[in-house]
Amino acid sequence: MLGFKSVKAALLISMLGFVGLTATTQASAACSLVSTKDSSPLTVKATDTDTPEAKEFLATCVNPYTKKFAADAEAAKAGRKVMTFNGCTGCHGGNLGGLMAPSLVKNGGTGAFDTKWVYAKDSTDKGMFETISAGTPGVSGGLMPVWHAQQAEHVGDGLTTDEILKAVAYIRTVYKGDGDKDWMK
Repeated sequence: MLGFKSVKAALLISMLGFVGLTATTQASAACSLVSTKDSSPLTVKATDTDTPEAKEFLATCVNPYTKKFAADAEAAKAGRKVMTFNGCTGCHGGNLGGLMAPSLVKNGGTGAFDTKWVYAKDSTDKGMFETISAGTPGVSGGLMPVWHAQQAEHVGDGLTTDEILKAVAYIRTVYKGDGDKDWMK
């Protein structure tokens, strides 16, 4: 028969195990990504070569670059560089005001999507990450290709999680619309 101390110890160990399991489950469920194309699960996993910022995002769905770039215009140039070098500005325009693709600054204009996001979820960093990573179904009239290197059929060499996060944070720095800035919450 177990003594009182043994029972207490067993209960404590069980409770700690449960708390650990719950924390692990919550952490893995904290950032559940879905495809903008069809709302299917979007699998993007942290890799050994990912930056700490990329790993943080994949655990929390909070882009650590957003606040950093908003406070430091010099740092935001890293996101502009990603967009320029990978041809994003070829479709969205050099000032991101739209060209063949919708405006990303949402500062008025004549296009249907110059004042609102094509996909409402793009008002959050998580949503925009999902849209860039796995592409779009073409609601605005054209398809956006798959960009994340971990996704099948990505463009060229694809982009890393970190590169996409920097691009998203840069987009937030040039936003001029008057809507709610969900990404700063």
